Amino acid sequence: MKSIWYFDDVNLFKILCPHKYPAYKKDHALNVYAKKDYIYFEQDSANKIYLIDKGKVKIGYYTENGEEIVKAILTKGEIFGEKAILGIDKRNEFAQSIDNTTSICPVSKETMYALMRENVSVSFKIYKFIGLRIKRLERRLQLLLYKDTRTRLLEFFNELCEDYGYVCEESGAHIIKHPYTQKDIATLIGTSRPTLNTLMNELKQENVIDFNRKEIKILKKIA
Repeated sequence: MKSIWYFDDVNLFKILCPHKYPAYKKDHALNVYAKKDYIYFEQDSANKIYLIDKGKVKIGYYTENGEEIVKAILTKGEIFGEKAILGIDKRNEFAQSIDNTTSICPVSKETMYALMRENVSVSFKIYKFIGLRIKRLERRLQLLLYKDTRTRLLEFFNELCEDYGYVCEESGAHIIKHPYTQKDIATLIGTSRPTLNTLMNELKQENVIDFNRKEIKILKKIA
């Protein structure tokens, strides 16, 4: 199973969490958030990077009309707030816990810079990660603006294949074991849960996919 958040089988969370380094461990603690708690708001100072120990975090922003736009839903082992590394002073998005118990490892910019200086290969992986994250978010926003809901869903399945998929040797189908609820998926592709249920059932009837709560099987190639 291959994920975009791993590079050369390296989990960035495991490498970057200060708990792993004696020099930083003493003054470091994890923060715990309940469901709907905000980790940061738009316009907050961008002085930390965050790593998810457990739980799920929603990243998004609000339009001038107060409409919520969700850019990503992140899970265990992933990082966010990474734009702080690039020298951006203020947040242009919010981060909110969407699990009952979400454990977050906050890392100051100064600590992160020190860790990156001490390991050049890790520094390279972080910047590669940031580039891939930005590219994916741009693609998702283009889909939301210009593509119909079915196309957005099929494109999302392609992303899931890259992140969580593997090929079943017996059937040749792509199996996706993912961490998202149907509500999460509906949010990410900009639709309602009933519409998502209708589309997924249509795709199942067309023998394009099969699915259960935590697994999706891609039975036909998705263009």
